[in-house]
This record gives sequence, C-alpha cells and structure tokens, in this order.
Amino acid sequence: MTKSNKLTLWIFIALVIGVITGVVLNKQYPVNADGTENASLKNILDNLTILTDVFLRLIKMIIAPLVFATLVVGVAKLGDIKAVGRIGGKTMLWFISASFVSLLLGCFLVNLFQPGHMMQLELPPVDAATGIDKAAMTLKGVITHIFPKSVIESMAHNEILQIVVFSLFFGVATASIGDKGKIIIDFLDSVAHVMLKITGFVMNFAPLAVFAAMAAVVSKKGLGVLATYGVFIGEFYFGLLLLWLLLLFVAFLLVRKRVWTLITRIKEPLLLAFSTASSEAAFPKTMEQLERFGCSNKIVSFVLPLGYSFNLDGSMMYMTFASLFIAQAYGIPMTFDQQLTMLLVLMITSKGIAGVPRASLVVIAATLNSFGIPEAGLLLLLGIDHLLDMGRSATNVVGNAVATVAVSKWEKSLDN
Repeated sequence: MTKSNKLTLWIFIALVIGVITGVVLNKQYPVNADGTENASLKNILDNLTILTDVFLRLIKMIIAPLVFATLVVGVAKLGDIKAVGRIGGKTMLWFISASFVSLLLGCFLVNLFQPGHMMQLELPPVDAATGIDKAAMTLKGVITHIFPKSVIESMAHNEILQIVVFSLFFGVATASIGDKGKIIIDFLDSVAHVMLKITGFVMNFAPLAVFAAMAAVVSKKGLGVLATYGVFIGEFYFGLLLLWLLLLFVAFLLVRKRVWTLITRIKEPLLLAFSTASSEAAFPKTMEQLERFGCSNKIVSFVLPLGYSFNLDGSMMYMTFASLFIAQAYGIPMTFDQQLTMLLVLMITSKGIAGVPRASLVVIAATLNSFGIPEAGLLLLLGIDHLLDMGRSATNVVGNAVATVAVSKWEKSLDN
C-alpha cells in the first residue's frame, strides 16, 4: 500500500471512529432540560476541537504563499500576455458556465422537491438576529473588494481573490521583463515546492483533525439531526450527486477511460474536504494529484488557484438550495424572473468567497434581504450546515479538478 493510500485509509478510519465517539458523547451528555448544551460536553469539545482548529490553521498558513508562488510561476511560464489571455479566457468561460449550471440545477431541484413547504413557518420579526455578518451587497462594494489595497493585508486574512489579482499582475510583469525575471520565477518555483513539502508534513495530522471534527458535530447535534432534516439533506446530496455525474461525464468526454484514474487520484483530497468541511484544506493535495494525473504544471498553477475564487460549484448549488428553501419555509412565493435574478446576483457576489466552513452563509445572508426573505431563516439551517458543508466542499474539489483537466486538454498540455 502506498503512503497516499495509507493516509486515505487512516482518514476514513478516523471518520468512522469520530462518528462513533460523537454518538457515545451525545448519549452520555444529553442537552439540559432548558435545551442548552451540557457544560461537561462543551468542555470536552473545547479541548477536542483543538486538533481540528490547529490543523485548519496550519492549512491556512500554507494557502497564501502557495497560491501566490504557484500562480506567479504559472503565469510567467505561459510566456506572454497573449497566452495568459487565451488560457485565462478558456478558464473563465468554464468557470462561468459551471457556476451557472450548478445554480440552475439547484434551482430546478429545489422547485421540484419543495422541501421548505413542509415547515410552514410564520414570518419572524424583521430585526431577528442570525449571528452571521452580512457582506456588502452594493456593486461598488463587490467590485472594490476584488482589488487589494495591501497584498500583505490580503495574505494575512487569506483573501484568495485579492491574492489572485496581485499574483496575476506580478506574474505578467515578471514574464514581461525577460531574463531578469528568471531568478524570481526560479525562486518562487522553489517556494512552491517547499510549501508542498510542508503540506506533506501537515497532512500527517489530518486523521486526528477529521476524528475531532466528526466527533464534535455528532456529539452536539446527534444522529437525530439527520432524521429531522433528512428530506432536505437527502435532496441536497442527490443534487450534488447529479452535479458530480455531470462533471465526471464531461471529464469522460475529454479523457475517456482515464476518468477513473482521475477519480482515484483525487479521492484523498475529496475525503479531506468532506471530513473537514473545507475545500481549501484539500487545495495543496489536489494540486499535487492533478500534476501526477498528467496536467501541465503551468496549467495547474494557473487554473486551480483561480478556481478557488471563481469555481466553487458545490457552494453555488447550496446557495440556491438554501435561499429558496427559506423562502418556501415562510411561504414566500418567488416568480421565475425573481429566481433567475437571484441566480445572477449569487453568481456575482459569491466570487472570491473563501472555501472555508460557513463562508457560503455570509453570501446568503447578504442576498436574502434583497429579495424580501427573512435573514433569520438562516437559523433553520445552522444546525445542519456542517453536514451540508461537507458535501459542497467535496464537490468544489471535483469541480476544480475537472476544470483543470478540461483546460489542460484544450491547451494540449495533458500528459498521457
């Protein structure tokens, strides 16, 4: 068994043990009579989740320098601005198309299944708090947020989209100065390899983080949360399955039988993204496995970092599902035109969303009020959001992997 397969096995074992531990803790420390969380359980989970918090911090520590180094090298290696424009155009065409298909599929399914109508809730007070800060929804706020006022600040806060913008400028400038830029390219190429090596060290702690994350969510919510919201969870995961099949079918059209090799390659980052509910946690490993699959290093270094800002397919579907579910739960009718407008708004405002837990909720909170939907409706989903986030994070990995393969194929840079 290879080292990669051993790690995947340990992550899966940790996942199962975490669920079992969560069930035991949930039975041993039930909620108090007033519905509040048991103090002893809270103390145990505070200590247990140190493992998950540390692991995610280590992953976030890697993201900014890795995205910057790989994207600059990827842009510089493309050689000229024409190549950057050509490949960038193909990449953005894929991202926009995939995002719209994800949103549209989610819209179709939530209208077909009507999961919110079973709840029949009364409208909450207008000032009901959600506990989630809203993002700025003005066009000026969305556009200006894309461009960093300080790249140091962007890296400190892991603002991926802002890092991408600076990296594109830096990469094009480096390529345009010719031989003088070669030393920078070589240096950043070495930095990228060092960061990937650090990733290998950090990944050894993944099973512990997965165990802690699963034990925490199951012990707090219990397996009963799956039954309470079973219909919504089942329909959402059915939608994700359809999206997976659609993405992998496109991959099959591109690489034929090698699609099975692709699935094998990305199974470890998939499992990591699923268990930690963070697609960013899987970013370094996804990059490594796509290069092993045969994608050109310069394409992977260019497309994948962009994908984490522009191509979060699972999060796209969830935002449609969640917004319309809340509208249905409160009996708020939405016409086709309103739903289509919502899809377009979500497509624009979600760009640059971080692939970290609960990030999608921020965009949803900012969108609901614009369409007369109570923001407090998000409270309906907070209890199961982690379970839903696991599926959408894994889907984000599949979407970005297929996008990278597609662009590599179009550019004739896919090694067989």
